[in-house]
Amino acid sequence: MMRGLRCFALTCAVALLVTPAIAAKTDPGNDHREPSKAAKDRDKAQLAFQRDLVSVLAPRADALPLLGAALLARPLFNQPPSNSFHALIGRAAQAEGADAAISWARLADCDAKADACPNTAALDQLLAQAPDNAAVWLLKLGADARDMKQDAARDDLGRAANAKLYDDYTGASLKALASSIGVLPPAADTFDPASKAGAVGMQAMLVYGIASTQPQPTLQVIAKLCENAGEDASIKTDCLKLGKTLEWGSSPLARSLGLHLREVLADDPVQQQEAKDARRSLIWQVQSFSQLLARTQDDPALAQHLLALARRGGTEMSLLLAALRDNSVPVEAPAGWEPRKAG
Repeated sequence: MMRGLRCFALTCAVALLVTPAIAAKTDPGNDHREPSKAAKDRDKAQLAFQRDLVSVLAPRADALPLLGAALLARPLFNQPPSNSFHALIGRAAQAEGADAAISWARLADCDAKADACPNTAALDQLLAQAPDNAAVWLLKLGADARDMKQDAARDDLGRAANAKLYDDYTGASLKALASSIGVLPPAADTFDPASKAGAVGMQAMLVYGIASTQPQPTLQVIAKLCENAGEDASIKTDCLKLGKTLEWGSSPLARSLGLHLREVLADDPVQQQEAKDARRSLIWQVQSFSQLLARTQDDPALAQHLLALARRGGTEMSLLLAALRDNSVPVEAPAGWEPRKAG
């Protein structure tokens, strides 16, 4: 069983490397060195641009731009109280058109140092807004497991298994960010003058970078719970049922867990092998998309296209697959291809 868990962890690690792949698009001869003064100045200029975006978006009254403003404000320090993530996501939650995607982002409006995450009020609201979303029940499962509420966690697993879909709303966050990024033209000092994509490359990097910090259920907890089911047939049944939903989930991480559960829990060796092959292709898809993102700073048409895909909406997974197909990248791993090994 532990072999499967290591493979699941590998897929998680690969998926989480998507954003660093953008940030690492620098001079290949400058590996592991201190950033240059010019790079530090660009970082400062980008942060100033981000603050200006928030200031322009903050007076809006509708939900989508307020969500975009809140997401842009979240990584910033020393924001004026009215332009803070806390204030903006609170206003977004009260705005006309507010939905579960905003409640999901509001999960991060909490004090991690006080062990008060996720935001319990936001989680309670999500349970009412999206009871058919397995992602919401897996969040609750993580919170109940942390609080040693074993019976509640078991109930959460059953509810997640019977949910109709899995959505972590990254697609909605991408749409809010990509729809907001153009309200101000970036100044010339916000991007590398040697970058062929210029401003649009920086905008694409900012949108996808911020969206990657979306709150997530602790999927490793679910993986371990299912693997440790032992002789409890009801837990195994729920885990396999949940796995099917996750395989069609909104994110590569959810799909990875769904395939992992089928590989290690299914009794049919054919099903196990199919899951293993599908997970291999999933890693190929994530790595290929990461390479596309890394090209955005030198390819303005690609950067524009990825921003357009984000503005169109959908899920992270549907966007990823559309980007690969639109750039003639196969979605199935080539014969003989194997994932890169860590280290």
